Amino acid sequence: MNDTTKSAARAMTPVATRTNWRDLPEQVRAAVEVHAGTVHRVDTISSGLNASFTARLHTTTGVTFAKGVPSDRAAAQRREAEINPHVQPFAPHLLWQVDTLGWHILGFEHLDGRAADLSPGSADLADLAEVLSLLAKLATPSNACKRIEDRWADAAQRAGVDTELLTGDHLLHTDLNPHNVLVTDTGTRIVDWSWPTLGAAWIDTACAALWLIAEGHTPADAEAWSSRVEVWAAAIPKALDVFTKVNVALWRQIAATEPRSWKQRLHEAAADWAEYRTTAVQ
Repeated sequence: MNDTTKSAARAMTPVATRTNWRDLPEQVRAAVEVHAGTVHRVDTISSGLNASFTARLHTTTGVTFAKGVPSDRAAAQRREAEINPHVQPFAPHLLWQVDTLGWHILGFEHLDGRAADLSPGSADLADLAEVLSLLAKLATPSNACKRIEDRWADAAQRAGVDTELLTGDHLLHTDLNPHNVLVTDTGTRIVDWSWPTLGAAWIDTACAALWLIAEGHTPADAEAWSSRVEVWAAAIPKALDVFTKVNVALWRQIAATEPRSWKQRLHEAAADWAEYRTTAVQ
C-alpha cells in the first residue's frame, strides 16, 4: 500500500522505551545466558509495541528471540508463556523464561520472517485465511483464560449491546494486527499471544477483518475475504452487528485514552464496518 494514511500498521510505533542488552543488570544477563548460551552478538529489534527489551540473541547454541519487561508489569508476558504450549504449531516455541532482579524475559525460537501485508491484493491474505481456519480447531486449554464477554463487557455496555452472541469455548488470539502475523519461508505464524481469550470461533476472523478495513479494504471486501474461513459461516448477522458495535466503542475509548493515529484508524475502520452493516446489509 503506497498511501500510508490508509495503513494503521505502518503508523504503529513502540510505546515503551527500548532497553539495550548491555543496559540490563549483569545478573539478569547471566541468568539469560544460563538458558540461551553465551551471547556473542545482539541485534536490538525496534518493532513491537509494549516490550521494553526485544532482541535477537546470537549465542553459542544458536539464535533466540528474546523480549522482556519489568516484572511488575509482566502480566501479559506471563499469560503468553502459559498459553504457549496450547498454541502450537502456530506460534514460535517458548524456550525459556527468566524472572529475576525486576526483569521478566521470555526466549522464543527465532523465526526469520516479516509482518504480513493485509492491504488489498496482497498475496498474504490467502495464507492468513488458511491459518485462521486451522486456529479455530485449537483445543480449549485447561488453564484459565479470560472470556470475551468479560474482556469486552465495558465496551458492550457503552455500545448498548448484549455479548451473548460472542460467547464460546474456542481459544482466540484477538490481536491480529499485521505485526502479529509473521510470514516466514515455512508458513504464516501468529505471534504475541498476550491476550488468550475464550469466545466464538469466528471472532479471530472478525478481528482480522477489522484490520483489513484499517489497511484499505472496504467492509464488503473484508466480509467477502472472511468467507474463505470455514468458521465464518457461524457468524450470523446479529452476531456481527454486536461485534462491530462493541469494537466501535472499544476503539473509541482506546483512541481517546492514547490518541495515536493508528488507534484512531482502527476506530474509523470499526465505525465504517458498523455503518455498512446498518445501511448495506440490513
